[in-house]
Amino acid sequence: MSLRLAPAVLICCALALSVLVAGCDRAPASSDYFPLASGQHWTYTETTERDNGQRSQRSLRLDNLGQDRLDDEPAWHRYSDDGMHYWLRSDDSGTYRVASRFELDEFYTPDATRRYVLKQPLSVGTSWQADTAPYLLERAQQFPPEIRHTHPAVPMVYRIEATDEAVDTGAGRFEHCLRVQGVAALHLYVDAATGWKDLPLITREWYCPGVGLVRLSREEHTASSFVTGGTLTLDLQSWP
Repeated sequence: MSLRLAPAVLICCALALSVLVAGCDRAPASSDYFPLASGQHWTYTETTERDNGQRSQRSLRLDNLGQDRLDDEPAWHRYSDDGMHYWLRSDDSGTYRVASRFELDEFYTPDATRRYVLKQPLSVGTSWQADTAPYLLERAQQFPPEIRHTHPAVPMVYRIEATDEAVDTGAGRFEHCLRVQGVAALHLYVDAATGWKDLPLITREWYCPGVGLVRLSREEHTASSFVTGGTLTLDLQSWP
């Protein structure tokens, strides 16, 4: 998540939430594909399928909470009901995260650099880098088992792979969507037989005009019995 995340919606004609509205003479803004206007919310089904056959499912909701001021500048506040707060901004370079906070933390943590969700131009080939962490990889004989506790920052390269895809979700069919792929490699000691190995971390995200993120998939696989991985998916069920 994957996570893996902001701006006011810009209006260039009567129906500005769609970048395909006839009469718009501007290039599509990243905020068209990642709207953060106050009051909007999204509900997803999150499904985790592990390589050892275990499967779990839960509901996840994201809410836009409006504008706050961070360092005397406006930032859009987004909350995930798994206990995470995010603050984002948007400009001509794209939409990017500037701070985050866990539910139990007293203060937010600013990002050292812009952590882009979508980078301009919104065209095939545009790429950027941001840190990620392994979501799914776990060691069988370690506490806590989650490898993200020992490897919290892995550089991932994101790239816009498509700009006009159709996506079927629980909330319906969406068209003219961006597909973003992120690729990283986690250099990890797997076991005595395998030794050190680069384990691929792959994220795919679909962003649709006027809606935002409609689907996400994250793949973290390994053939070792000492380290297990799997696949995580988010599928949009309802909005706004």
